[in-house]
Amino acid sequence: MLRLRRKAGKKTAPAKKAARTASREKGRRSAAAGPGSKTAAVLALMERTKGATLAEIMDATGWQAHSVRGFISGTVTKKMGRQVTSARRDDGQRVYTVRK
Repeated sequence: MLRLRRKAGKKTAPAKKAARTASREKGRRSAAAGPGSKTAAVLALMERTKGATLAEIMDATGWQAHSVRGFISGTVTKKMGRQVTSARRDDGQRVYTVRK
């Protein structure tokens, strides 16, 4: 079998990352809840004495169930460092509460 050799090309240096500027930092968000945000609404629901059910959080935010669960485990517990308690009521619904 005949192999053809390719012509040697010039290698380019990898692209350098741009320095962090004020305009580039503007896009980053913190895990804190802003006033009137969905994060603040969910935290307010979960801080009630009776907590919040999955259905109540879904109605308040318009999110689907898997999005609410991911938000609670990801944003609230890991990013915000809040402790979320999940328990079942006598009627079988799961209630999420968070300490203030």
